[in-house]
This record gives sequence, structure tokens and C-alpha cells, in this order.
Amino acid sequence: MKTLVTGGAGFLGAKIVQLLLERGHEVTVCSRSAAEHQAPHGGQRTLNVDIRDAAAIAAAIAGHEVVFHVAAKAGVWGPRSEYEGINLTGTRNVIAACHAHGIRTLIYTSTPSVVFTRGGIEGGDESLPYPATFLTDYARTKALAEREVLAANGVSGLRTVALRPHLIWGKGDPHLLPRVLDRARTGKLKQVGDGTNRVDITHVNDAAEAHLRALDRIEHAAGKAYFIHSETVALWPWLNEVLKRAGIAPLKTSVSAGTAYKAGAVLEFLWRLFGISPEPPMTRFVGEKLATSHSVKLDAARRDLGYEPQWKGSAALEQYFGSRRDAEAQRVGAACA
Repeated sequence: MKTLVTGGAGFLGAKIVQLLLERGHEVTVCSRSAAEHQAPHGGQRTLNVDIRDAAAIAAAIAGHEVVFHVAAKAGVWGPRSEYEGINLTGTRNVIAACHAHGIRTLIYTSTPSVVFTRGGIEGGDESLPYPATFLTDYARTKALAEREVLAANGVSGLRTVALRPHLIWGKGDPHLLPRVLDRARTGKLKQVGDGTNRVDITHVNDAAEAHLRALDRIEHAAGKAYFIHSETVALWPWLNEVLKRAGIAPLKTSVSAGTAYKAGAVLEFLWRLFGISPEPPMTRFVGEKLATSHSVKLDAARRDLGYEPQWKGSAALEQYFGSRRDAEAQRVGAACA
């Protein structure tokens, strides 16, 4: 099967590409940085394409049968135009190209942030509505894009599905845990809230497997969105276990949820007022995420996709830290050679 993966050079995208290649798919990786950040395996065709370029993405998609649209601008800070251009206009370009070239299946990587609002979520399911307002342009543009992906289901024979994995981590993670560890080492990480909040986390292997299961079960999944995660953890005890395995002292200081939210609001105002580019040390969205629970049910994914998480608990942490130790040993060995 001829399959194209936007964002296929990224963390999740590369894992999806790997699984597709193992299945014997002919895979095209479509990325703005495909040449600089090749997927860690061979066999795929790579194209440097900006999904904001409608003609370029249409040309790339032509001749394929399936599209996994993983590319996105993530994060909680940055120019609104970039979030709208990449997450919204880019997705519209992908949908239009699928229609124009008779693509049968489009699987879209969304996020639970599309339904996140103040106060958190506990035991939620896919019936949760999109909120009226959002704390980040990332969540807002991903929600708009998800709605358009699902609305495109059934148009010109296209079948679409949206997956919402939460806090993706695992071997090769370039963002989530490395950032946490860096902040902890420099004394910049503090517990936010009372430490009792529970959150969903998703191992990259499970996230990628869910995408392929959506392809396998597209007849059941078409037109729907699904929450995906590997396990629900008590956030701050889990982070302290991560720090322990990394040889870092556990967190001893905390700030209240209200203080973090107010600090985020002030810092966002100042950063925008003075046009500061780097992300503020705290934002309203981050404060809410760190202090509140956000957990959802997997009933729909289990029923329709046959999804069952495999990577969780101490085994997942051991795989992550084992890979980090191996990488460090290789670097030391190369330096001594």
C-alpha cells in the first residue's frame, strides 16, 4: 500500500513510518526538515514539503492510497500565524489534496487539548464538547483542524479518523522528558498544585500502534475521534520516579494552582507586550495542565480499534532510561576512541 506520512521525520511520525515499513508499505515521508532529520530507518522516500504550500502538498500526496497527517506546530507559545498556517491551513491543504487525488483514508493526529478547559478532566470520553475558548493557539487551531478532518469524512469517498494521544514520551523522546529533566537539574521545576492530580501519558510505541489500528479498522472508525493513552498516573509521584531514575533529587518546593495560573497570565501579557520570543517560564495553560487531572476513558478505542496499551509502568521507564544509558555509553566510547 502506498502511504504518505506528514511529519514523518518527527518523534511520533518516525515510529509510524517504522511500523508501516515493517508491514511492507511503500512509505513517503513528507516533512519541512526531512533532509536534516531522517527517520531512524531506511526504505522510505523523503520529500521536503511545507504543508502550508497547497500545490506542493497536493503533488506529494498524488499517487498514494493512505495519508497519515501527523505534522503540526506544537507547544504553548509562538506566533498565532504559525499555528494557524501549519495546523489549520496545512490541514485544509491536506484534506483538499486527498479529495483531489482520490485518497481513500486520512488518519489525523489530534490532541486531547482540543477539549481541555479550566478545571481539568476526570474520566472523560469522546462526548466531551469543544470549549468556547482556548488557553493556547495550539489547542484552538488543532480543534478547528480536527473538526474539518471529521467533517471531510464521506466526501469524495474519503474516510477520516482523528486520534488524540496525550503526553507522548518514550525512547527517542526529544521534548517531554528531556525538558523536564533539564528544568529539574537547574532548579527550575516546582510542583504545581497539591500533587494529587492524575494524568494520562502515552508511550510512543502505543501511539504509533493506535494509528495503524485506525487504518486496519477504518470501516468502524471513520468519522470519529478517539482518545489514546498508555496509562493514567499520579503526575507528581511519577515525575519524582523519573527524577530518581535520572539521579536527580525529588522535588521539594511547590506553588499553588492559583498562583501558577495568575503568574502565567501576567507573564503572557508581558511577553506579548514586549514581543519576547522564547516561551514564558509559566503560562495559564501550563499551570492548569500541571495542577489539574486530565484523564479519559479508552472504551471507544478498545471497542472500535481493538486498541490495548502495552507500554506502561516500570517496564516503560526501564526501556526509556536503558536507552538513555546506552546512548551515553556510546558517546563516551566515541570520545575515548
